[in-house]
Amino acid sequence: MKRAGDDDGGGKEILKTEDSAVATSVQKTAISNSKHVVEDSIQALYCTTYPDSLNIADLGCSSGPNTLLVIRVIIDAIHERCRQLCRPLPEFRVYLNDLPGNDFSTIFRSLAGFYDTLKEEKGLPLGTCFISGVPGSFYGRIFPRNFLDFVHSSYSLHWLSQIPQGLQDEMGESLNKANIYIAESSPPAVFKAYLEQFQNDFSLFLKLRSKEMTCKGCMVLTLIGRRTEEPRYGWDLLAQALKKMVSEGAIQEAKLDSFDLPYYSPSAKELKEVIVTEGSFTLDRLQITELTSNTNDKKARGQMEAKSMRAVTESMLVNHFGEEIIDDLFEKLAENVEEEELPSKEEMNYTNFTLSMTKKV
Repeated sequence: MKRAGDDDGGGKEILKTEDSAVATSVQKTAISNSKHVVEDSIQALYCTTYPDSLNIADLGCSSGPNTLLVIRVIIDAIHERCRQLCRPLPEFRVYLNDLPGNDFSTIFRSLAGFYDTLKEEKGLPLGTCFISGVPGSFYGRIFPRNFLDFVHSSYSLHWLSQIPQGLQDEMGESLNKANIYIAESSPPAVFKAYLEQFQNDFSLFLKLRSKEMTCKGCMVLTLIGRRTEEPRYGWDLLAQALKKMVSEGAIQEAKLDSFDLPYYSPSAKELKEVIVTEGSFTLDRLQITELTSNTNDKKARGQMEAKSMRAVTESMLVNHFGEEIIDDLFEKLAENVEEEELPSKEEMNYTNFTLSMTKKV
């Protein structure tokens, strides 16, 4: 594999493609695991009133091969139920949402092929499905009142709206020095700050969606969580790679001390408490699944972990530390994973929560 900068930068493009492929595979598995929850929820919604059209939003849609996957799941589920009931298919009005920097043009270029597939495989005529992009943060209002019938989001809500407040002392010094997330060495105030930021963000998300959704609208959300009430230290190896670069003089220590990830993996209890306290939705179902690393090959595991983390953190790291350290950083991360003792099966698991909710009348 070439390194970026060896020639015309082509190596970097290879790295990005492979990193993205690993992350795409993980998310595809998560979508597959939640498929029956989506199907049950959208079919139950349809059978309440048999609407002539459905307004559907996918929040945090990204722009890769998985972007239209869940939309296909939804259309197939309604198509099958309409076939069983001998009813005409409703119109699907689909709104793909992500931050303004998302590559919506790639999505739009793929739509003609997507519509052709629907026509060839399901016999759906043109004019059955309308897909558009809606840029904006889902931590703000993005749709009119009483507009959406069904909301879906996968692998987005564990990302916070901002770095938590309260990670500095009264003098402005970092409370989480040399760490980039909750770690064993983090003081209790760091865990408290992350938990409060998640509670505020998730509560706001629910409040905003309740305004945008129709009466008895449904929502299916999938995010990374944790099985225990104790914090999970999921980013230690990346922090160790950054600390090594500090010791080598490639990164200033103050730069590392001022970097924290806007991420939080909640427990099931924390999720339920926010839903109950906010009060806009009824939790109909909470499915817990595990994604497990399927290799005992240390080198392969190191490469896979590094590519997966790079795909989701590179832009944040570049903004804070600069692009020139990125290749070396993730090579060190892969080495750290290789040198680590192979974890137990439980430690290798990634816990996914899929929530199905209905808006309260």
